[in-house]
Amino acid sequence: MTIVHVITASHKTVNGPSGKLWHDGHGAAQNIIHTSVGATKAVDKVIPELTRKTTGIPFHAPNTNASVVDLTCHLEKISEYDGIKKALNQASEVPVKDILAYTEDQVVSYDFNSDIHLSI
Repeated sequence: MTIVHVITASHKTVNGPSGKLWHDGHGAAQNIIHTSVGATKAVDKVIPELTRKTTGIPFHAPNTNASVVDLTCHLEKISEYDGIKKALNQASEVPVKDILAYTEDQVVSYDFNSDIHLSI
């Protein structure tokens, strides 16, 4: 998985020293910053069959309103793809509806400016 997250209040606005990891000292609006997130754990909750079978490369990008997960996997049958889409769609409607949105529309991050998930 490639996970791209928005910048947050904990990021520096310009490059500066950091007491933690060196990349935490880089300005969020100017850099794509490698980070650590729990997206693989979230996928495991939505699709339990993938538990301990996923890995992720997370980044914070100069974006203020939407995150994206690119899940790439090897499937033995095309019907498994439909099952993954169905599981994500169902999860966005009930179990994790407050934190996950699902769409197959062609959108960009700006399209989510008024999305309820952004107020969490």
